Amino acid sequence: MKRASLSIVLLVNVLGAFAQNRMTPEALWQLGRVSAVGITKDGQQLIYRVSTPVISENRNTTKTYSMPVSGGAPKEIETLDGLLQDRHVSPDGKYRISAEEVKVQKVFGKDFYPSLDKSNVQIYESLNYRHWDTWEDGAYSHLFLHQVNDAAAGKGKDIMAGEPFDCPQRPFGGDEDYTWSPDGKLIVYVTKKKSGRDYAVSTNTDLYAYDVATGRTLNLSDGMPGYDTHPVYSEQGTLAWLSMRREGFEADKNDIIVKIGSAVRNITSHWDGTVNTFVWSQDGKKIFFTAPVDGTIQLFEVAVSTRNEKPAVIKQITRGEFDINGIVGQTVNELVVSRTDMNHATELFKVNLSSAAFTQLTHVNDDFYKNIALSKVEKRYVRTTDGKQMLVWVIYPPDFEATKKYPTLLYCQGGPQSSLTQFYSFRWNFQLMAANGYIVVAPARRGMPGFGTAWNEQISKDWGGQVMKDYLAAIDEVSKEKFVDRSRLGCVGASYGGYSVFYLAGIHDNRFKTFISHDGVFNMKSMYGTTEELWFVNWDMGGPYWEKENSIAQKTYNEFDPSDLVDMWNTPIMIVHGGKDFRVPLGQSLEAFQAAQLRGIKSKFVYFPEENHWILSAQNALVWQKEFFKWLDETL
Repeated sequence: MKRASLSIVLLVNVLGAFAQNRMTPEALWQLGRVSAVGITKDGQQLIYRVSTPVISENRNTTKTYSMPVSGGAPKEIETLDGLLQDRHVSPDGKYRISAEEVKVQKVFGKDFYPSLDKSNVQIYESLNYRHWDTWEDGAYSHLFLHQVNDAAAGKGKDIMAGEPFDCPQRPFGGDEDYTWSPDGKLIVYVTKKKSGRDYAVSTNTDLYAYDVATGRTLNLSDGMPGYDTHPVYSEQGTLAWLSMRREGFEADKNDIIVKIGSAVRNITSHWDGTVNTFVWSQDGKKIFFTAPVDGTIQLFEVAVSTRNEKPAVIKQITRGEFDINGIVGQTVNELVVSRTDMNHATELFKVNLSSAAFTQLTHVNDDFYKNIALSKVEKRYVRTTDGKQMLVWVIYPPDFEATKKYPTLLYCQGGPQSSLTQFYSFRWNFQLMAANGYIVVAPARRGMPGFGTAWNEQISKDWGGQVMKDYLAAIDEVSKEKFVDRSRLGCVGASYGGYSVFYLAGIHDNRFKTFISHDGVFNMKSMYGTTEELWFVNWDMGGPYWEKENSIAQKTYNEFDPSDLVDMWNTPIMIVHGGKDFRVPLGQSLEAFQAAQLRGIKSKFVYFPEENHWILSAQNALVWQKEFFKWLDETL
């Protein structure tokens, strides 16, 4: 107990040493990052981890804590043994699941020519040869079944039978991709049984049930062509999972599917929203879930009934300007959740299910924020050019005075279907931008979930259309305020936001004085030719550029290509890219930087060879932020 208390005091002292009137990059990267592990089997203790960057060593230190769910002082713990239900072990205690790599296909020169074992060659005959930030090596992640008490069991049984498919799914899947049935008879797991070209153009993952006794496998989501993920059993034995309806649309409406007996029921199909995460209630009569709504992420509940004649009743539990970005579990009439807002990193809270009142449980960064001047965050609504009401977040410097004029940044969100909510990023951090003296204008433009499925879907195949008018409507409306310095407007964004920067650079009509694009799409044809998940570009761009009779695709390549607008570029631009980004490959930014340089435009290229679509390491992130604000200082 003394050591745990000392650790927390030291953490507070370290944070206090960096506490400033205003947020700085160095201070941001000293915050403790809180993540829930779970609630103990007796329901009495909350287990969570705090990860803290060690900048000098370019790594994180992580400590695990236990605290009463009812509230109280945390205690550092060394092990989780016996505290939590081990989801890898069957409920009857007989079997254990492990995920192991299995070499299935030949890829390397030495695989084909064993005598040439010092060759450095990779040979591919199909697509899906690289994914996210990793080249295919011929090995696949498989689930193995072991008998817990059989020391001679060896590696156990590969329940995926050596097939060239992954579980957990790559690149982001984890143990949420598989689960035991409560009776220990079935293992339900997620995989996409496609390979090569078929894998690259499809989002059709399915749920498979492996029968431990017979060794047989049954496809539970057969005939459901989109993403089927996150299988979870209720304590009473009912299976639920998340499902998207359409193959190839990775940002489709996410619904909750419940399997009751032989019947499969979509209990959120009638609701005009999309589900992020969910958990079962303890009695199995409800499902609690999170979903984006009006620029936030809130907690909902839906009743689960065996009857199918009426739509399930969906109730929004929480309201407010914050994000509930995870549900840890239930304790009687409360849920433990993680929560953020644009001024605060993640902490853990309890939510009373009757009153919706919050009780903060963890206080890892409270003392830090007491010494930081927080930003004012304002929710506005702007009328778009097609007569719709669009939410726009406006974030002000901490010491904002309406009588002064401030440089202002238009923030362009990525995705393109990512929600713009009350998130707290350690890279694109609005609090940090505002603390450096900038007003931030962040429009929830076309393409974002939380405003109905029609709004969410309108961006697909219209990248350079209405959404660009949405951006300009937002910055033009806010710029009417006297405190906005209209001679000092900047435009920044990453991924689709980076594409937006490149596109706006050609059509902004001298509104902006500077641009910053991170991992943005610049050349639509070369993007289609080098990106890895082709289902994305097939859906959002309309198909390949060589289909001359495909009018939708041709509109994308002929009207929405930023590289066709370079002759209109006349504004300084900084371009950033990660060398291991295979989603938006490096060539996109190289082409853009070369064009800017040859056009004689003040420009800078910031290259991170070991980073992917995101900047993840601490020192690289600090360089990123320092270059970000240095560029704005120079050009805005």
